Amino acid sequence: MTEPLPQGTVIGILGGGQLGRMLSVAASRLGFRTHIFEPGANPPAGDVAHRVTTASYEDAEALRAFAETVDVITYEFENIPTSALDLLETLRPIRPDRRALAVSQDRLVEKAFLTDLGLQTAPYAAVDDAEDLAEALAEVGTPAILKTRRFGYDGKGQAVLRTPEDATEGLAAMAGAPAILEGFVNFTKEISVIGARGLDGSVACFDPGENVHREGILRTTTVPAQISDAQRTDAVLIAAQILNKLDYVGVMGVELFVTPTALIVNEIAPRVHNSGHWTQGGCAIDQFEQHIRAIVGWPLGDGARQSDVEMENLIGADMERLPALTRQPRTQIHLYGKTEVKPGRKMGHVNRIL
Repeated sequence: MTEPLPQGTVIGILGGGQLGRMLSVAASRLGFRTHIFEPGANPPAGDVAHRVTTASYEDAEALRAFAETVDVITYEFENIPTSALDLLETLRPIRPDRRALAVSQDRLVEKAFLTDLGLQTAPYAAVDDAEDLAEALAEVGTPAILKTRRFGYDGKGQAVLRTPEDATEGLAAMAGAPAILEGFVNFTKEISVIGARGLDGSVACFDPGENVHREGILRTTTVPAQISDAQRTDAVLIAAQILNKLDYVGVMGVELFVTPTALIVNEIAPRVHNSGHWTQGGCAIDQFEQHIRAIVGWPLGDGARQSDVEMENLIGADMERLPALTRQPRTQIHLYGKTEVKPGRKMGHVNRIL
């Protein structure tokens, strides 16, 4: 087995947003340093990281210099250009590895991977042009959601088709990008499991959280989710199955729809996940520390839930409520250091101990 990385090890993080920020805080508590690679100036993670490189993911010289200063590389988002990963993986280990990224970066590849595992997903079909969309609508039916296969998040790159007549407008919204049509799932609630797998193959999962979305953006995650014991067990087993199949190292978010007959896998995210922020208030070891433990070769921590928690994202104008939130008892506030408030922008989150 690979020896754990020593104290003082530098962890390279691709992406300097709020997830990179919280990974940096977790790493520092364990005696590690972080080096952020981020194209944008003054990223949230820059406030707490040991070092920041500001450069494009197409800048081979900057990527090479970054890799030379770190011992292991991880990432806070999936949509990293392939060319950057091609270069970096020749220089340092990337955890989680390329396979997990390849699966999650393309919604069609992801759906095929999940169904090959015997897991249930929404009905789907590939769409590259109007003819494909007509055939997909005949197969999948409406209502349905047309999504770009790559680079979509928080409701972006999606169009709802309520009737076949919406096809032309929906296809135009894809702007020529390869797409996938997904049928609606009649679900009672959405849950997510934050799971982790270590270098030694050990797996640990946090309790499933119950998610509420509005306008394609996660608003709250509450634990415990209001599901049966059997559903709770099945959700964790599904996450573990995915982690093991990918020979994964690190933390992953697995989103599922709860239906009267089955759990339907919506999508996977090969990184720490917004719906796992509740672990900061509900567990001795949160998802960020768990990820750092995994990628440096430490034993995974005990993710047992110690409290019931509601996590609420602070989005855009929600920041106007900050003075009131600071007075709420049993409320943990996490702000991301973003100076400009925009509609739909995640500015922070709070964890309320229930």
